[in-house]
Amino acid sequence: MDVSKEKGIGTDYGPGSPADSNEAGAFERPAQGALARKLQGRHMQMIAIGGSIGAGLFVGSGPSFVNGGPGSVLLGFLITGVMLLMVMQALGEMAVLYPVNGAFYTYFIRFIDPAWGFAIGWDYAISWLIVLPFELIAAGLTIDFWRPDINIGVWITVFLVILAAIQFFGVRGYGEVEFVLGMIKVIAVIGFIIFGIITDCGGVPTDTRGYIGAHYWHHPGAFRNGFKGFCSVFVNAAFAYAGTELVGLAAAEAADPRKSLPKASKQVFWRIAGFYVLSLFMVGLIVPADNEELLGAGNDNTKASPFVLAIRLAGVKGLPSVFNAVITISVISVANSCTFASSRTMQAMGATGMGPRFLAYVDKKGRPVWCVVIQLAFGLLAFISEASAGSTVFTWLLALSGLSYLFVWGSICLAHIRFRKGWRVQGRSLDDIPYKSPFGIIGSWVGLILSSLAIIATFYSSLFPIHKPANAENFFENYLAAPIIIVLYLGWKVYSRGHGGLFVRAQDMDLTTGLRSLDLEPMVQREELPIGKRILRTIF
Repeated sequence: MDVSKEKGIGTDYGPGSPADSNEAGAFERPAQGALARKLQGRHMQMIAIGGSIGAGLFVGSGPSFVNGGPGSVLLGFLITGVMLLMVMQALGEMAVLYPVNGAFYTYFIRFIDPAWGFAIGWDYAISWLIVLPFELIAAGLTIDFWRPDINIGVWITVFLVILAAIQFFGVRGYGEVEFVLGMIKVIAVIGFIIFGIITDCGGVPTDTRGYIGAHYWHHPGAFRNGFKGFCSVFVNAAFAYAGTELVGLAAAEAADPRKSLPKASKQVFWRIAGFYVLSLFMVGLIVPADNEELLGAGNDNTKASPFVLAIRLAGVKGLPSVFNAVITISVISVANSCTFASSRTMQAMGATGMGPRFLAYVDKKGRPVWCVVIQLAFGLLAFISEASAGSTVFTWLLALSGLSYLFVWGSICLAHIRFRKGWRVQGRSLDDIPYKSPFGIIGSWVGLILSSLAIIATFYSSLFPIHKPANAENFFENYLAAPIIIVLYLGWKVYSRGHGGLFVRAQDMDLTTGLRSLDLEPMVQREELPIGKRILRTIF
């Protein structure tokens, strides 16, 4: 196999490149170094399980309870979770076969359309660039729980310095930090679920409410504000789940992606069932959706986190501080993921000619230096919270990022569908794929349809907001990512003179660059089983 291909070097899809003439195999110009392959299996699994548990779940879920009620939250997060399960299996199949830098961004270019890859890639990078200051603000506000006398700018500075120090150690530093912080988050969520069960059954001595059961599902009700309330859940759900796809992005820096990626992808089900759906279900049982303190969640008041509020309503002293510390740790973890996600995406785009060339630079220790510098510079936007309009900025950052991930996840499913078609058209056998999604093409169609429905539901709730008149500001607060993607897509089509049509043709797809596993024995497969049995075996 060609050495350049074995190294997983990407393809140059800039105007006038060989790829522009349907010639496969045009490679990026080499940077100073290569990304280091130092992520072990334990790192990959913890990234999959706890990599994105942060402010989106612990704080951002508050408005979902207020607007939609516990029933809408449960259904919304469950539907989004099922979608993510399909997405991760499709991504796992492609990432094991092509553990290239940029991962799904590269897949969009190869299997869908270069213009679509450009649009989604830059929108994804921008989203993570913007999420970092949001997470730094959230981290500073969690400290306000204990020390309201200290200016939040002090804590933003502290966390930004810590984040910069982590980047000094490269991808190994990212992996180790995520492993330790992820373990803390997972233990905390499991502990909260147990606490919720005890509280709901009336087992907390300090809780004067006694046995609660499903009382709050009847009063004030499981579903609030009807269909609008249900649709409003999806933006916050997408933001809460953001980061699940980082396992695929980390494939290029995994020591053994063929072994660690399938295991990490399979962890998604437990994360969905246990850490999101079950924990939020318990919150809905023990916290009334019309609680006045809950109304402040998700804006500039992390004290109104539904998780912390659940503990306070039970009258347990000391424990709210412990869980607030967990939220602080979670926010730092997600901020760490922000730097990894945006820097690796920008580096890949610079290497493929869809971004400034200096972004492609990687030092001898495998660090995309300039991309990391840009990400940390965006962290300085967190000081906007010092302004009087800080809460407004907080809301815009949360809404802008959430919708972007729905486009990314839907595109991953579409890329998998197109990849399978190209694989078949070019005469290759499914037996040559070392890891196949247990849900196959059907799962990818389910994921694509669910993500499309979630985008439509978000459009509806943005156009007709709850308890507010329809206006442009409310609409773009929740739907700004869509016009940005359209502008980027059309911009690249114009720049590249619209070459290639709507999709990359199946017979022209690059199925060779970055291929790593065809010289290995295929992994044990379950394709011979009926799909129902394959699903059950995957789950259990």
